[in-house]
Amino acid sequence: MNDDRKRLTLITGASLGIGRSFAEKLAARGDDLVLVARDATRLRDLADRLTAERGVRADVLSADLATSDGVKSVETVLSDPARPVDLLVNNAGVGSYGKFAELPVNHEIDEIELNVVALVRLSHAALPGMIERRRGGIINVSSMASFQPMPYNATYGATKAFVTSFSHALHDEARGTGVNVLVLCPGFTRTDFPAASGIDPGALPSFVWLSADAVAESGINAFERGHAECVPGLANRMAGWFAAALPDVLTARFSGIVASRVEPR
Repeated sequence: MNDDRKRLTLITGASLGIGRSFAEKLAARGDDLVLVARDATRLRDLADRLTAERGVRADVLSADLATSDGVKSVETVLSDPARPVDLLVNNAGVGSYGKFAELPVNHEIDEIELNVVALVRLSHAALPGMIERRRGGIINVSSMASFQPMPYNATYGATKAFVTSFSHALHDEARGTGVNVLVLCPGFTRTDFPAASGIDPGALPSFVWLSADAVAESGINAFERGHAECVPGLANRMAGWFAAALPDVLTARFSGIVASRVEPR
């Protein structure tokens, strides 16, 4: 491949929050972009701004990754040898809040389709070409929720546990190929995601929150250093170590007590 070619990065869930911060920071580093989300208008506004401000090429792909057709449209881009994607940021995700038995099951299934199935399919579409070219990689956005069972976020926590385990396995499989797979595990982040998942951000102290920009910057730096995992923020890293040291039955109980006091919006 031509080493003078700009790195091409595809970002899912790029219209808001952490995904938008990834787009802004990677464009500032000179990456060309493919921006994926459902909201074509927001994507186009972001793409036009990044092109004007950074001089990069930013293409827009409107797709619902909870559907097979939406995933197929992104798989096609990722597997196109004529314009190889060097970095895939699997950021799109959705959550839910409440007792599992009381939540609509169709939403829980859609959550699994987006958080797990789409991520697996897109990773599989991207990795073979990256390994053949011996460069590039994947950043999978997981969560601190992946480190312990999550009562009241049972499906979300389980999907993110899959993402973290899956990503660590792929990181090891790609060892020595020139390709890196990083799992990014943020804690509470100031985006629209908590409210959309039914969590009241005002119920939590301000010190637990990080900005989307800080999370994206941490993930990019960790990826470029070849790390397998990134937990942004010292407090989050300490909480992760604490969760790892205790049996799941205890961390589940503790998480359930905390979550039960976070009133849904």
